[in-house]
Amino acid sequence: MGKPVDPPAGGEGVESIDLKSALEERYLAYALSTIMHRALPDARDGLKPVHRRILHAMRLLRLDPGSAFKKCARIVGDVIGKFHPHGDQAVYDALVRLAQDFAQRYPLVDGQGNFGNIDGDGAAAYRYTEARMTDVARLLLDGIDEDAVDFRDTYNGEDEEPVVLPAAFPNLLANGSQGIAVGMATSIPPHNAAELCDAALYLITHPTATSDQLMTFVPGPDFPTGGIIVEARASILETYRTGRGSFRVRARWHKEEVGRGGWVIVVTEIPYLVPKARLIEKTAELLNERKLPMLADIRDESAEDVRIVLEPRSRTVDPALLMEALFKLTELESRIPMNMNVLSGGVVPRVLGLNEALREWLDHRRVVLQRRSAFRLAQIEKRLEILRGLLIVYLDLDKVIKIIREEDEPKAELMRFFELTDNQAEAILNTRLRSLRKLEEMELKRELDNLVKEKDEIDALLASGDKQWKTIAWQIREVKKSFGPETPLGKRRTSFADAPDVGDFDIAEAMVEREPLTVVATQKGWIRALKGHVQDLSTLQFKGDDALKTAFFSETTAKVLVLATNGKVYTLDAAKLPGGRGFGDPIRLMADIDEGADIVDVWPYKAGGKLLFVSTEGRGFVALADDVVANTRKGRQVLNVDAKHKAALVTPVEGDHVAVVGENRKLLAFPLDQVPEMGRGKGVRLQRYKDGGVSDAKVFRLEDGLTWLDTSGRTWTVSAADLKDWLGNRAESGRLPPKGFPKTNRFKG
Repeated sequence: MGKPVDPPAGGEGVESIDLKSALEERYLAYALSTIMHRALPDARDGLKPVHRRILHAMRLLRLDPGSAFKKCARIVGDVIGKFHPHGDQAVYDALVRLAQDFAQRYPLVDGQGNFGNIDGDGAAAYRYTEARMTDVARLLLDGIDEDAVDFRDTYNGEDEEPVVLPAAFPNLLANGSQGIAVGMATSIPPHNAAELCDAALYLITHPTATSDQLMTFVPGPDFPTGGIIVEARASILETYRTGRGSFRVRARWHKEEVGRGGWVIVVTEIPYLVPKARLIEKTAELLNERKLPMLADIRDESAEDVRIVLEPRSRTVDPALLMEALFKLTELESRIPMNMNVLSGGVVPRVLGLNEALREWLDHRRVVLQRRSAFRLAQIEKRLEILRGLLIVYLDLDKVIKIIREEDEPKAELMRFFELTDNQAEAILNTRLRSLRKLEEMELKRELDNLVKEKDEIDALLASGDKQWKTIAWQIREVKKSFGPETPLGKRRTSFADAPDVGDFDIAEAMVEREPLTVVATQKGWIRALKGHVQDLSTLQFKGDDALKTAFFSETTAKVLVLATNGKVYTLDAAKLPGGRGFGDPIRLMADIDEGADIVDVWPYKAGGKLLFVSTEGRGFVALADDVVANTRKGRQVLNVDAKHKAALVTPVEGDHVAVVGENRKLLAFPLDQVPEMGRGKGVRLQRYKDGGVSDAKVFRLEDGLTWLDTSGRTWTVSAADLKDWLGNRAESGRLPPKGFPKTNRFKG
């Protein structure tokens, strides 16, 4: 390491600072600034500072819903000049998003001009576009002139800006928010305002209500672009309880007949925040790469509404399967995250649940109500003081006029003679002569009575928590009327459905025509598929000294399972098996079977079935057929075997007893329920041997007796009564089999 550098000579006022602590301090300041003043919304009004400043600037420009539009350049200029010292493009982008009806569930800005579209195209430059506020924005600002919220100095100290808006609308959840801060992020999907109002009303009457209870009113998000939520209800409950989770959203589609038996699929709604142009482009790429074998073409026929036309490769394709393939591979299905990380009370970053988020808004509305009421009360007090002074002088107008005409200091004399305050005397001196008529006095008395009555009502309101909550509930009901389910803006756009259970299907497989096959496997591990169900296999040719191992009927849409001596099960598609004209192909070409492992058995996959796996040492267990299907060429390890032993056999489970015969020619039968069901393992001992291992096993129904085929092809049956000498328990040795049992020690002769 080099020598430490001394500070320059004569450097008076130079302070040595440790670089590590200086960086930590400055980075912390930056992080806090990003979290508090840029990325996270306030839980009370659901706005980030840039959006709040845009709305405040628009209010000052008097851009109310019914007023004329003004250029966005003017709005952006005011925002960056007075309130938000950041780039003009960043402010304009935020303004544009507030106006996009496909990005905001309840837009806060009414835009005129090109504000972008759902394809992902950007807005026109701010010199070409105009804007004004919507009714929702007016609700957010309602009462801001009545001391409803605190104001703070702007960045240069020349103006003031609101710390938070009064927010008479549940904006945080209704419009949602996205943002990335330092070390934390937020992602809140939009919701239906009427449902949020119902939940808030319930929370007012039931302050301890949980998020689970509030989900009666708020079943899930409501996206501006519609779509269908296919998330499980239990998952949605957990998301709203914790404030973290996600929602699976699918495009809305329907089948449309086009004549002559043909049809197309028409997509009318796509998931939230997915640009339509990118969706179509990516789907077209997959189509060109032949990754969507069921789809022939995709067209965008959208005008005002979304209309994406999907043309199937064949009219025999199942529409649901085609859409499942598209949901799996394209953005027609999207996962919308939820991370309700907000500034609680405008200060502390916290992840809130549904009930906590609504509680923050309701508590804020109560503070706003109290402040507005106190402000109105102060105004009434001020006016009452003046009214009382005016009514006093009306009793002796002649004296008032005399004082004003003759006194050098009429104000002081009025205050002394009539016992008036400074404000009252000033108001009398400012009164016009035309106001001294008798009719005016009656108006003043009427106004006084009304204001006294209003003052009493406000005093009662501020003194009673119940009255405050009743007033808030009335305000919320008024908001709900404006955005109720019967209004075009308030009607729920996103619906709920269960995703169809199509299993882990292969989309290429769905294109296969269903035809009968006969699968033939040989002793040396070759396999082929003959067309149709062939009964007579005597004419089959085999390569060299190879011979038939097994044959069974199947279909082109089926799967074929293969067990190897290493205990792995491999899955083959019947449609991909070589044809029956030649000798077939080795199974090793279709599956990555380990070196040194041999084929034990080949059999057809039956969904929902059960299989008994047995190793050479006589251990085994029952497995579900669905659990042993492998999705890759490497297969699935099912039966665990060590170096000394191998997988010996697999047999279907169709019965209630197991019969096992060992190489020592001893037979044992025992109840099936003594064998455990497992997904993978070594299993339990089925039969005990001094030397050798297992030869064969079979599952049978005891009441039907035990059957086997001898070497001549004849079927032998031993009844349940005659089997009593061989019936025992698992892991026993057994005894020599009944007369007629094949010398091959196998149940199939």
